[in-house]
Amino acid sequence: MPPELKVKAPPVVPPKPRPSSGEVVLVTGFEPFGGETTNPSWEICTQLPGEIAGVRVERLRVPCEFRRAIEVIAEAIERHHPTLVISLGLAGGRNRLGVERVAINVDDARIPDNAGAQPVDDLIAPNGPPAYFATLPVKAMVAAVRAAGVPVELSNSAGTYVCNHVMYGVLHYLAASGHRARAGFIHVPYSEREALDKREAPSMAIASMVKGVQAAIAAAHEYRHDIKVAEGALE
Repeated sequence: MPPELKVKAPPVVPPKPRPSSGEVVLVTGFEPFGGETTNPSWEICTQLPGEIAGVRVERLRVPCEFRRAIEVIAEAIERHHPTLVISLGLAGGRNRLGVERVAINVDDARIPDNAGAQPVDDLIAPNGPPAYFATLPVKAMVAAVRAAGVPVELSNSAGTYVCNHVMYGVLHYLAASGHRARAGFIHVPYSEREALDKREAPSMAIASMVKGVQAAIAAAHEYRHDIKVAEGALE
């Protein structure tokens, strides 16, 4: 395992009852950051059911901190041995869910994280590849969310802040540690409550985002190989 992603062994936790399939999806959301008091990515996690498509849902609140966020998720992966890891994060200004296709190996923070770190043009993993593609069926997930009546898009940029850091770091950790979990990232808009003081910012109801994320998780579990449909952008 690359030294930059080594984590301490997690404490021994008694096993929980598993659904009949024995499979687990680890869904992560962030704590508030940037002066906000809430983060819709974690609010969504708290409202997900305990089981989706026969897969047990484990939720994890992640600090909005470079490196530490990856360590917290890695510890949860070692504890739960999930088959799917789906991280959620806020992308204020977007007007729909964004299923991310790719994460790049760079941190370029416009604002400090919650620990005061503000890396600029730093590599996430010095010996890692330039980018990782999500190992989830991203187009099938987009199709499922759209079929559920929730606005969604396939996104080709997870940014360069902690969200991209987590997506890249989790995929890098899984590749380095030999875990077979498939992983990816979904960006979410502001919730309606957060947009109250942001006159022109788009928002979405938490209930709608929960519905969309549920559909995405079900599709991620169902499809081992992605569907072949056009979801590209012209810009």
